[in-house]
Amino acid sequence: MTCAIIDDEPLAAGLLASYAEKTNFLELIGTYNSAIEAMRVIRTTPPDLIFLDIQMPELSGLEFATILPEKTMVIFTTAFDRYAVDSYKVSAVDYLLKPIAYEDFLHASNKALQRLEAQQKVDAVAAPQDRFIYVKSEYKLVRIFLDDITYIEGLKDYVQIHLDTPQKKVLCLMNMKTLEDYLPSPEFLRVHRSFIVHMPKADIIDRLRIVFGDNYIPISESYKDTVQQYINERTLT
Repeated sequence: MTCAIIDDEPLAAGLLASYAEKTNFLELIGTYNSAIEAMRVIRTTPPDLIFLDIQMPELSGLEFATILPEKTMVIFTTAFDRYAVDSYKVSAVDYLLKPIAYEDFLHASNKALQRLEAQQKVDAVAAPQDRFIYVKSEYKLVRIFLDDITYIEGLKDYVQIHLDTPQKKVLCLMNMKTLEDYLPSPEFLRVHRSFIVHMPKADIIDRLRIVFGDNYIPISESYKDTVQQYINERTLT
Protein backbone atom coordinates (compact mmCIF):
# COMPACT_ATOMS: atom_id res chain seq x y z
CA MET A 1 0.00 0.00 0.00
CA THR A 2 1.60 3.27 -1.10
CA CYS A 3 1.49 6.21 1.28
CA ALA A 4 2.59 9.83 1.66
CA ILE A 5 3.02 12.13 4.65
CA ILE A 6 2.00 15.80 4.73
CA ASP A 7 2.92 17.71 7.87
CA ASP A 8 4.40 21.20 8.33
CA GLU A 9 6.28 20.08 11.47
CA PRO A 10 9.54 18.44 10.32
CA LEU A 11 9.94 16.43 13.55
CA ALA A 12 6.40 15.05 13.32
CA ALA A 13 6.82 14.25 9.63
CA GLY A 14 10.13 12.52 10.35
CA LEU A 15 8.57 10.37 13.08
CA LEU A 16 5.74 9.24 10.80
CA ALA A 17 8.24 8.51 8.04
CA SER A 18 10.22 6.28 10.40
CA TYR A 19 7.00 4.45 11.33
CA ALA A 20 6.08 3.94 7.66
CA GLU A 21 9.54 2.64 6.80
CA LYS A 22 9.38 -0.11 9.41
CA THR A 23 5.85 -1.19 8.45
CA ASN A 24 6.28 -3.92 5.88
CA PHE A 25 3.01 -3.37 4.00
CA LEU A 26 3.60 0.38 3.52
CA GLU A 27 5.63 1.97 0.73
CA LEU A 28 6.43 5.61 1.48
CA ILE A 29 6.51 7.59 -1.77
CA GLY A 30 7.01 11.08 -0.34
CA THR A 31 7.08 13.40 2.68
CA TYR A 32 5.87 16.98 2.25
CA ASN A 33 5.81 20.04 4.51
CA SER A 34 2.65 21.55 3.03
CA ALA A 35 -0.41 20.53 1.06
CA ILE A 36 0.54 22.99 -1.67
CA GLU A 37 3.94 21.31 -2.03
CA ALA A 38 2.34 17.87 -2.20
CA MET A 39 -0.52 18.78 -4.52
CA ARG A 40 1.23 18.47 -7.87
CA VAL A 41 2.79 15.07 -7.16
CA ILE A 42 -0.16 13.55 -5.34
CA ARG A 43 -2.77 14.58 -7.88
CA THR A 44 -0.63 13.17 -10.70
CA THR A 45 0.34 9.92 -8.95
CA PRO A 46 -2.02 9.54 -5.99
CA PRO A 47 -0.93 7.15 -3.23
CA ASP A 48 -3.34 4.72 -1.62
CA LEU A 49 -3.07 6.50 1.72
CA ILE A 50 -2.05 9.92 3.08
CA PHE A 51 -1.10 10.73 6.67
CA LEU A 52 -2.35 14.30 6.76
CA ASP A 53 -1.88 17.07 9.31
CA ILE A 54 -4.84 19.43 9.67
CA GLN A 55 -3.51 22.84 10.76
CA MET A 56 -1.16 23.93 7.98
CA PRO A 57 -0.56 27.29 6.26
CA GLU A 58 -2.26 28.21 2.96
CA LEU A 59 -4.32 25.03 2.69
CA SER A 60 -5.52 23.01 5.67
CA GLY A 61 -5.60 19.23 5.75
CA LEU A 62 -9.40 19.22 5.80
CA GLU A 63 -9.52 21.45 2.71
CA PHE A 64 -6.90 19.34 0.94
CA ALA A 65 -8.81 16.11 1.70
CA THR A 66 -11.82 17.38 -0.24
CA ILE A 67 -9.85 17.66 -3.50
CA LEU A 68 -8.09 14.30 -3.32
CA PRO A 69 -8.92 11.50 -5.79
CA GLU A 70 -11.89 9.48 -4.55
CA LYS A 71 -9.94 6.30 -3.77
CA THR A 72 -7.11 7.98 -1.85
CA MET A 73 -7.59 7.28 1.85
CA VAL A 74 -6.72 9.73 4.62
CA ILE A 75 -5.54 9.29 8.20
CA PHE A 76 -5.48 12.66 9.96
CA THR A 77 -2.54 13.36 12.29
CA THR A 78 -3.05 16.39 14.49
CA ALA A 79 -2.50 17.87 17.91
CA PHE A 80 -6.13 19.05 18.13
CA ASP A 81 -9.17 16.90 18.86
CA ARG A 82 -11.75 19.49 17.80
CA TYR A 83 -11.65 18.47 14.14
CA ALA A 84 -12.60 14.84 14.72
CA VAL A 85 -16.22 15.28 13.64
CA ASP A 86 -15.15 17.13 10.49
CA SER A 87 -12.83 14.24 9.59
CA TYR A 88 -15.79 11.90 9.12
CA LYS A 89 -17.24 14.24 6.50
CA VAL A 90 -14.35 13.29 4.22
CA SER A 91 -14.52 9.57 5.16
CA ALA A 92 -11.19 9.55 6.97
CA VAL A 93 -9.92 6.11 7.92
CA ASP A 94 -8.76 7.33 11.35
CA TYR A 95 -7.91 10.38 13.42
CA LEU A 96 -4.64 10.23 15.37
CA LEU A 97 -3.72 12.72 18.09
CA LYS A 98 -0.11 13.77 18.51
CA PRO A 99 2.14 12.59 19.98
CA ILE A 100 1.46 9.43 17.97
CA ALA A 101 2.70 6.08 19.23
CA TYR A 102 3.74 3.43 16.72
CA GLU A 103 1.02 1.11 18.04
CA ASP A 104 -1.67 3.66 17.11
CA PHE A 105 -0.02 4.32 13.74
CA LEU A 106 0.04 0.59 12.98
CA HIS A 107 -3.56 0.08 14.04
CA ALA A 108 -4.76 2.92 11.81
CA SER A 109 -2.63 1.68 8.90
CA ASN A 110 -4.14 -1.79 9.24
CA LYS A 111 -7.63 -0.28 9.03
CA ALA A 112 -6.61 1.42 5.79
CA LEU A 113 -5.16 -1.82 4.42
CA GLN A 114 -8.41 -3.68 5.16
CA ARG A 115 -10.39 -0.96 3.40
CA LEU A 116 -8.07 -1.12 0.40
CA GLU A 117 -8.32 -4.91 0.16
CA ALA A 118 -12.12 -4.77 0.41
CA GLN A 119 -12.25 -2.19 -2.40
CA GLN A 120 -9.92 -4.29 -4.57
CA LYS A 121 -12.27 -7.25 -4.21
CA VAL A 122 -15.22 -5.09 -5.25
CA ASP A 123 -13.24 -3.75 -8.23
CA ALA A 124 -12.22 -7.28 -9.26
CA VAL A 125 -15.85 -8.44 -9.32
CA ALA A 126 -17.02 -5.34 -11.19
CA ALA A 127 -14.23 -5.41 -13.76
CA PRO A 128 -14.93 -7.21 -17.04
CA GLN A 129 -13.18 -10.56 -17.05
CA ASP A 130 -11.28 -11.96 -20.02
CA ARG A 131 -13.53 -14.63 -21.47
CA PHE A 132 -10.89 -16.30 -23.59
CA ILE A 133 -7.63 -18.21 -23.25
CA TYR A 134 -4.66 -18.87 -25.50
CA VAL A 135 -3.44 -22.46 -25.82
CA LYS A 136 -0.50 -23.87 -27.75
CA SER A 137 -1.61 -26.22 -30.51
CA GLU A 138 0.65 -27.48 -33.30
CA TYR A 139 3.29 -24.80 -32.57
CA LYS A 140 0.70 -22.03 -32.74
CA LEU A 141 -1.17 -20.04 -30.10
CA VAL A 142 -4.89 -20.52 -30.58
CA ARG A 143 -7.45 -18.25 -28.95
CA ILE A 144 -10.43 -20.05 -27.46
CA PHE A 145 -13.46 -18.25 -26.08
CA LEU A 146 -14.67 -19.80 -22.83
CA ASP A 147 -18.28 -19.54 -23.97
CA ASP A 148 -17.48 -21.83 -26.92
CA ILE A 149 -16.17 -24.69 -24.76
CA THR A 150 -18.48 -27.64 -24.13
CA TYR A 151 -16.06 -29.94 -22.32
CA ILE A 152 -12.38 -30.74 -21.95
CA GLU A 153 -10.94 -34.23 -22.24
CA GLY A 154 -7.61 -35.37 -20.77
CA LEU A 155 -5.45 -37.52 -23.09
CA LYS A 156 -2.24 -38.45 -21.21
CA ASP A 157 0.09 -35.45 -21.75
CA TYR A 158 -2.47 -33.59 -23.84
CA VAL A 159 -5.93 -32.13 -23.42
CA GLN A 160 -8.57 -31.92 -26.11
CA ILE A 161 -10.88 -28.93 -25.85
CA HIS A 162 -14.26 -29.65 -27.40
CA LEU A 163 -16.09 -26.66 -28.86
CA ASP A 164 -19.56 -25.92 -30.20
CA THR A 165 -18.05 -24.07 -33.18
CA PRO A 166 -17.10 -25.31 -36.68
CA GLN A 167 -13.59 -25.85 -35.32
CA LYS A 168 -15.09 -28.58 -33.06
CA LYS A 169 -11.95 -29.35 -31.02
CA VAL A 170 -8.39 -28.24 -30.28
CA LEU A 171 -5.60 -30.52 -29.08
CA CYS A 172 -2.97 -28.88 -26.90
CA LEU A 173 0.00 -29.87 -24.77
CA MET A 174 -1.20 -29.12 -21.24
CA ASN A 175 -2.39 -30.93 -18.14
CA MET A 176 -5.91 -31.00 -16.77
CA LYS A 177 -4.92 -29.48 -13.42
CA THR A 178 -3.63 -26.29 -15.08
CA LEU A 179 -6.93 -25.77 -16.87
CA GLU A 180 -9.01 -26.71 -13.84
CA ASP A 181 -7.22 -24.12 -11.70
CA TYR A 182 -7.61 -21.38 -14.32
CA LEU A 183 -11.20 -21.85 -15.47
CA PRO A 184 -13.98 -20.21 -13.41
CA SER A 185 -15.76 -22.57 -11.01
CA PRO A 186 -18.47 -23.83 -10.72
CA GLU A 187 -19.13 -22.82 -14.33
CA PHE A 188 -16.46 -25.37 -15.27
CA LEU A 189 -16.53 -28.51 -13.12
CA ARG A 190 -14.16 -31.45 -12.96
CA VAL A 191 -16.50 -34.44 -13.18
CA HIS A 192 -13.94 -37.17 -13.84
CA ARG A 193 -10.16 -37.43 -13.79
CA SER A 194 -10.32 -37.15 -17.59
CA PHE A 195 -13.12 -34.60 -18.03
CA ILE A 196 -13.93 -30.98 -17.18
CA VAL A 197 -17.43 -29.92 -18.20
CA HIS A 198 -18.78 -26.46 -19.03
CA MET A 199 -21.91 -27.06 -16.96
CA PRO A 200 -24.23 -24.42 -18.52
CA LYS A 201 -23.71 -26.24 -21.86
CA ALA A 202 -24.80 -29.66 -20.54
CA ASP A 203 -27.99 -30.78 -22.33
CA ILE A 204 -28.94 -33.62 -19.99
CA ILE A 205 -27.58 -34.97 -16.71
CA ASP A 206 -28.56 -38.62 -16.49
CA ARG A 207 -27.47 -40.40 -13.30
CA LEU A 208 -23.70 -40.77 -13.58
CA ARG A 209 -23.21 -39.20 -16.98
CA ILE A 210 -23.61 -35.86 -18.76
CA VAL A 211 -25.02 -35.81 -22.26
CA PHE A 212 -23.79 -33.49 -25.02
CA GLY A 213 -25.73 -34.49 -28.13
CA ASP A 214 -24.31 -37.92 -29.00
CA ASN A 215 -21.45 -37.69 -26.49
CA TYR A 216 -21.65 -39.11 -22.97
CA ILE A 217 -19.34 -37.79 -20.25
CA PRO A 218 -18.98 -40.08 -17.21
CA ILE A 219 -19.23 -38.69 -13.68
CA SER A 220 -16.85 -40.56 -11.39
CA GLU A 221 -17.64 -41.41 -7.77
CA SER A 222 -14.98 -39.00 -6.45
CA TYR A 223 -16.66 -36.02 -8.17
CA LYS A 224 -20.29 -37.13 -7.81
CA ASP A 225 -21.03 -35.03 -4.70
CA THR A 226 -19.67 -31.84 -6.28
CA VAL A 227 -21.80 -32.34 -9.37
CA GLN A 228 -24.85 -33.19 -7.28
CA GLN A 229 -24.43 -30.00 -5.24
CA TYR A 230 -24.26 -27.97 -8.47
CA ILE A 231 -27.46 -29.64 -9.69
CA ASN A 232 -29.31 -29.23 -6.38
CA GLU A 233 -28.59 -25.50 -6.24
CA ARG A 234 -30.18 -25.06 -9.68
CA THR A 235 -33.06 -27.55 -9.57
CA LEU A 236 -36.62 -26.23 -9.28
CA THR A 237 -38.95 -28.47 -7.29
